Amino acid sequence: MKKSNKIEIIRHSLSHVLAAAVFEMFPEAKFGIGPAIENGFYYDFDLPRTLIPEDLQILEDKMENIIKNNLKFERADISIEEALQDFKKAKQPYKTELIKDIENNEPETKTVSIYRTGSFVDLCTGPHLESTGEINSKSFKLTKISGAYWKGNEKNKMLQRVYGVAFENPKELRQYLAMMDEAKKRDHVKLGKELELFATFPEIGQGLPVWLPKGYVIRRLLEDYIIQMERSYGYEHIITPHINKKELFETSGHWGFYSDSMYPPLEVGLSLREIQEGEKPKVKETFVLKPMNCPAGMMVYKMKPRSYRELPMKIGEIGTVYRYEKSGELHGMQRVRGFTQNDAHIYCTSDQLEGQFMEVMEMLMKFYADLGFDNYKFRLSLSDETKDKYVGDPKNWKRTEEIMRKVLKKNKVDFYEAKGEAAFYGPKLDVQAINVYGKEDSISTIQVDFNLPERFDLAYIDDKGEKIKPFVIHRALIGSFERFFAFLIEHFAGAFPLWLSPIQVEVIPVSEKFEKYGEEIHSELLSAGIRSQIRESSESLGKRIRAAQNEKINYMLIVGEKEVSAKTVAVRSREKGDLGAINFKKFLEKIEKEIEEKK
Repeated sequence: MKKSNKIEIIRHSLSHVLAAAVFEMFPEAKFGIGPAIENGFYYDFDLPRTLIPEDLQILEDKMENIIKNNLKFERADISIEEALQDFKKAKQPYKTELIKDIENNEPETKTVSIYRTGSFVDLCTGPHLESTGEINSKSFKLTKISGAYWKGNEKNKMLQRVYGVAFENPKELRQYLAMMDEAKKRDHVKLGKELELFATFPEIGQGLPVWLPKGYVIRRLLEDYIIQMERSYGYEHIITPHINKKELFETSGHWGFYSDSMYPPLEVGLSLREIQEGEKPKVKETFVLKPMNCPAGMMVYKMKPRSYRELPMKIGEIGTVYRYEKSGELHGMQRVRGFTQNDAHIYCTSDQLEGQFMEVMEMLMKFYADLGFDNYKFRLSLSDETKDKYVGDPKNWKRTEEIMRKVLKKNKVDFYEAKGEAAFYGPKLDVQAINVYGKEDSISTIQVDFNLPERFDLAYIDDKGEKIKPFVIHRALIGSFERFFAFLIEHFAGAFPLWLSPIQVEVIPVSEKFEKYGEEIHSELLSAGIRSQIRESSESLGKRIRAAQNEKINYMLIVGEKEVSAKTVAVRSREKGDLGAINFKKFLEKIEKEIEEKK
């Protein structure tokens, strides 16, 4: 048996053992589903009471006992009629519903499989191990309890989901748990709260985070960095409204494919003031919160005739969009309902396509180098010629994919190809960063679009006076600021590089009588453009130093009698510890150089 298959069977068997343990603890439990998943397993339960964290150890002990007893996983295939009768009798409504789903959706299926482990019987397709004794009881752990809607539908009942992780041996489990412990320390939701970077408020709305002052500093720095870089490559910038007419998205095709993820339309005939004043109704217009910036960007290109001499035309926008994600999928800054994209649209000729891809790659490489990222690779999402779902000329698809592959090879970057993963409207290149959980996250995207130029009838006049359809490249260097910020917090564990830190220096007077000198130092830092704060002497020196360390401030300048006399500062670095006394002017030169070099 291959290792990948074996571990999946172990994990699936453990979900069955978990269910047997829950059945022992709660004989009246109603059982949902329990699949193997990446790194482990879960099972959904409808229970007579809410589980608490302490229950996990009780369940683990029961699971270990089931494993120790070496119970057989006994399979039987029974008719659908018999299965319905048995699970109704056992008062298992979720299993009964699953059987009915099979009966309705797969009329050719006449039997279902069940597995018995001791006194517990489950509806399951398997496969499982021969017996529970094949499981190493030291190679799994129950990790958390969460809520999960039955069948993932918010209209259904919320069940309790118990998660576990499992590996083939205890060493792999220990390594995984150590990685998870580190990930918890870096969790952007936890650090965002502790460092006061962002917050969400029920009164404002789920999935609509507020950038707090310290977080906004970082966002603004990234915005300024991006705009400055884009301008150096010949980009111009626009701002389009947060709401657009529904017709715009009907033209783009988004309304038909995307309306389920959009906020409900807003029909406007009168303003609230006009209604209150008793005005007569007017013809209604329908507006929507825009889920993407692209359609409005197309209108900017189309506002007047374009010549080949204007191409490539590169238009950037830092634009906020809104998508109504399911509440159960929302997570900190990672998955939100309102977010701002670093969008850009490049309009170019066929001959300019390779050069534009090469330029975007250059921008990406510089951006990641400045941020100190090196743990990423590229995913090239390609078409599948066996599928008939793509718009545009197949020749253009093939040529574009060859160009993207060529540019990646020229840049000597790590990439892999994902055949069949391209969107219906064009091939795509994603930057895949490895997050703290060891998984890939898409944080930058380059996407060719053969759909919108057709739908919006975009054109330019070539050197022969003929109308030609331009190539359109969607390009998001950062992607969304919110998701990128979540990645940034976790990547640096909240300890941002100096140039990005919300507070770069903290001045700490030893006692009240040195506060005047501290204020002078603080004032000079601010005048030099250094983000500084001063922590006055209402608390002990040690407590103030610890507070600055917990806030992950890059430099602490401690000033006392010696420093006042010598016009120095005692410097403590977040990374290097105590650097001793340094002339303040020299320290200022040092930090300004580090910021300029983006250290």
